[in-house]
Amino acid sequence: MHKKEFLEEKICLVCQRPFTWRKKWEKNWHNVKYCSKKCRRNK
Repeated sequence: MHKKEFLEEKICLVCQRPFTWRKKWEKNWHNVKYCSKKCRRNK
């Protein structure tokens, strides 16, 4: 179990903002590059 203060972060390739690990990305975290659907569309 993760504690919220220790969640991994990445930088979005589009907006350059940090985003944190989410449960929905658990199995795919190493492939996540964008913080949102909007950024993914605007790549």
